[in-house]
Amino acid sequence: MKEQISILPALACLIPAGAGILIFAGGRLGAWFWKGIAVLGGLATAVVAGLMAAKVLGGGSLTTWSNELHVDALSALLVAVIAGVGSLAVIYSIRYITLPALLDRVGRDIIERRLPTFYGLTMLFLGTMIWGCVTNNIIMLYVAVEATTIASGLLVAFYWDRNGLEAGYKYLMLLTIGITFALFGCVLIYAAATAYLPGVQALLMTEIKGVAGSIPRSTALMAVALLVVGFGTKAGIAPFHPWLPDAHAEAPTPMSVLLSGVMIKMAVYALARTVSMFLPAWPVISIFLVALACFTMVLGILMALLQDDLKRLLAYSSVSQMGYVLMGLGIGTYLGCYGGLFHLLNHAVFKALLFMGVGAVIYATNGRQISELGGLGKKMPITSGCFFIGALAISGFPPFNGFMSKITIYLAAAERGMWWAATIAIVTGVLTLVTLIHTAYAVFWGEPRSEKATADIKEVPASMWVPMVILAGVCILLGIVPQVVYPLLDKAAAALATLGS
Repeated sequence: MKEQISILPALACLIPAGAGILIFAGGRLGAWFWKGIAVLGGLATAVVAGLMAAKVLGGGSLTTWSNELHVDALSALLVAVIAGVGSLAVIYSIRYITLPALLDRVGRDIIERRLPTFYGLTMLFLGTMIWGCVTNNIIMLYVAVEATTIASGLLVAFYWDRNGLEAGYKYLMLLTIGITFALFGCVLIYAAATAYLPGVQALLMTEIKGVAGSIPRSTALMAVALLVVGFGTKAGIAPFHPWLPDAHAEAPTPMSVLLSGVMIKMAVYALARTVSMFLPAWPVISIFLVALACFTMVLGILMALLQDDLKRLLAYSSVSQMGYVLMGLGIGTYLGCYGGLFHLLNHAVFKALLFMGVGAVIYATNGRQISELGGLGKKMPITSGCFFIGALAISGFPPFNGFMSKITIYLAAAERGMWWAATIAIVTGVLTLVTLIHTAYAVFWGEPRSEKATADIKEVPASMWVPMVILAGVCILLGIVPQVVYPLLDKAAAALATLGS
């Protein structure tokens, strides 16, 4: 593969990180400055991500700093997802983060004093996620993933009340312990690779991939096990997922969008980038990953069925949907990787949309319990329409984008003869449809508790519904015209696939 030196991978990390530092430095300049820098930083990062994708599609890969940063189609796809969803989440937060009910509960002075912290950490969070997707150094990959934990943990506890602090502590504790296993796995791979690669080359994943089959079986399998536990914890893979529902429930909704929409995808990227190196030599790893994926998707949707809290329901559904992504990537063939990456992209879109929809409900009603809501469809037509599109998309209902990626994963499993996995995935899809459509109907078209309860409810501000409309449009576009993302997905899947059919 042809490599070209480019500053774009470095800019993709430095722009959001620099914006975050600038926000902290200008903490006394007022909300217009913090919000403006965050929006401009997010949009500039999205532009850089688009330029990187265009250059990668033109052929080859991009490198910076003696190949310490390396961007192929897979990296470019993840950076584009992070930058796109991140930009919309920042725009959405402009009005949401100062919602009236929150100001009354936490205190206007406290919220306004912490606003630069929110926007500064959000931009640093985006920067560290992108760093994890462009680094070629296996140890720096761990460092970047751990850096996202620190930034996002402080955002989970942003409200600084009892529930927020408890969720933030649990989040930091479980993820830090979990990610430590990934550190052990990365160090083990580096130590084993030094026998075959000279000096710093033993740290570069592009070089390690060429000698992974020569690493002793026991060492390789131990490293894979450590990586699955470590990065799997961050990705919300069962049974390493308990942090996820609490974090989503207590974090500000824009943070929930980033956690579920992009952060867990970055962790799956780290898992796939490292573990896939060993699949050609030991295909049994593929069967293990697919079995773990099936367990994840079933457990996640069964837990979602039991929830009355909208944010916890979506959190558990994220666990389930990550099972689909892991299943596609674990199959290891081109078709499986294509389906897994396509679903990763789709999940980022419709899960961000669904969390924004729930945030709009919270903004308008100050409630998120399904049993206490109803009749919002006529009061919030844009939100209800967007939420229904997201619910149908995540359920794999045609002609929305989730259908296209799920059917690809089903076909990939059938191609490998894994009919048991395809059956489990299809049944999980039906349960997802029942769960999300029932929830959407109950909240927006079910009987309200009383007319008085919905009398003062109205649609959310444009800065909140415009990102939802954009995401809803993407759900429809990728379902009807999926070929628009084929060139990038094709190259990304080819870069990751290591097994034949």
